[in-house]
Amino acid sequence: MAQPPVSHQFKLRGRVTHSTLAAALRPRHGSVNDMNANVSAVPALDPLGRALSAEDPVALSQQFADSNEMIVLQGLLTAEALAPLLEALPALAPHVHRNYIPGHKKGGSISRFQLNSVAPAFDNLYRDPALIAFLSSLCGQPLILCPDDDPHGCALYYYTEAGDHIGFHYDTSYYKGQRYTVLIGLVDESSCRLEYELFRDDPARETITASVALEPGTVVAFNGDRLYHRVTPSAPGEKRIALTLEYVTSHSMHPWRRFISNMKDAIAYFGFRQVFSRSGQH
Repeated sequence: MAQPPVSHQFKLRGRVTHSTLAAALRPRHGSVNDMNANVSAVPALDPLGRALSAEDPVALSQQFADSNEMIVLQGLLTAEALAPLLEALPALAPHVHRNYIPGHKKGGSISRFQLNSVAPAFDNLYRDPALIAFLSSLCGQPLILCPDDDPHGCALYYYTEAGDHIGFHYDTSYYKGQRYTVLIGLVDESSCRLEYELFRDDPARETITASVALEPGTVVAFNGDRLYHRVTPSAPGEKRIALTLEYVTSHSMHPWRRFISNMKDAIAYFGFRQVFSRSGQH
């Protein structure tokens, strides 16, 4: 079992300046705002903007590429940046949809539609122009929000009962372009680990196997079609809540693939009512 190099996980320590932030948030190819008409201009420095002011954005982008388009950013979001999300969690508790697929997953989920209705702080983060620009710089191409009818675009995942887990899988993209996953730790009072394999499908490279705890403020970003990963089972009395954000490079999707994607989300995550009902999509 090969282990990742020391540089695989970054702990950001940068000092904030307007010039540093501008460099970190400058898209490499085209304008992210042009591709997201509903995203406003980059605001002045705020808690999230300060958190995204990385020490060396070029180094982060290079490491992301060198690690099979995956990176762990420990402590990226500060307590101040996380506060609006954590404050919204109590109101969301009644909306958790529990699901169980024998041999694959068990846990709770809250879809983008419920988050938008009950706790708009999550949608605000998802649409934040500083975050989108930071991620676009990391990936080396402009990223856009998932379509409004995609319940997976911004979602919460709860591991709050004994044995909650998800087995090894890829975040397969049904879009014609690429889809990037961003995991953000909110609550982690558990022994759960995000386990993953790098270069699993590259016969020219040795597979690297590693794991990480998704502690509050830790961000994991990766290309969903490349990272083979799972979350290990929780023990009795443990609690883990993670936020998942999905960004894409194209909104195009074949109708049949759209149906498959919706069925997967309905069965494995959010329930048929949330995914297919007209009320759930607005």
